[in-house]
Amino acid sequence: MASPVETPTPARSRARISARTLRTDRWWIQPLFTTLGLATFVVYAGIRSFMRSGYWAAEEHYLTPFYSPCISDSCVPGSAHFGTPLGELPGFIPLAFLSLPFLLGFRLTCYYYRKAYYRSIWLSPPACGVAEPHAKYTGETRLPLIVQNAHRYFFYVAFVITLINTYDAIVAFQGGFGLGNLVLLGNVVLLWCYTLSCHSCRHVTGGRLKHFSRNPVRYRIWTQVSRLNTRHMQFAWLTLASLMITDLYVWLVSTNTISDLRFIN
Repeated sequence: MASPVETPTPARSRARISARTLRTDRWWIQPLFTTLGLATFVVYAGIRSFMRSGYWAAEEHYLTPFYSPCISDSCVPGSAHFGTPLGELPGFIPLAFLSLPFLLGFRLTCYYYRKAYYRSIWLSPPACGVAEPHAKYTGETRLPLIVQNAHRYFFYVAFVITLINTYDAIVAFQGGFGLGNLVLLGNVVLLWCYTLSCHSCRHVTGGRLKHFSRNPVRYRIWTQVSRLNTRHMQFAWLTLASLMITDLYVWLVSTNTISDLRFIN
């Protein structure tokens, strides 16, 4: 007589580890440094976005990316590269309110950043072989994590904003050529590397193709994007650093704290 087929019992909770950790190495170092790195950028960018000073170096035509695009009457003369269709803004609204929410959404929903703050801040999981504090996992199917599914749409807007940052870097050459121009250009190059190495960009360029041989141009683009995609984590961190360095440089030059090194006036 054949034995009845047993139906596996579905798991009702996450995997349990009786010990606090099975690791003997310093597994907590990476989550700690990841948290400190992300917190440093969030605090710095948050303060600078609301300062409303030191964001435009008039003589050199340097505009920090934290204030681009500036499109209200609250912007200092010269910093509004696309005009001022809006009136004065109250102090609790950042001057770059048009771009900052989308850039924040793009970063928060980024596949790499999800991994970074899931493991380091939410401890889900903090590391292999380490017990996590969460009893269950519902996935990205409920609020607020269901918003992660909008990453592709944030990518489209981030692409446009990167174009705007590129325009800002080009406009800066109207004031001549100095060290700040190299800083702005370096930041734009890294922003393009991060934006184009995005998983959504890879999907847009070739994710829906069934026959690469019939689409050689898109296949070539997809191949190049795929190469960038392997460095997406590095570009994610490099752009955080370049954004802060660029903003700090413009801040110091615009407030006459330092002088811009000029090559061509």
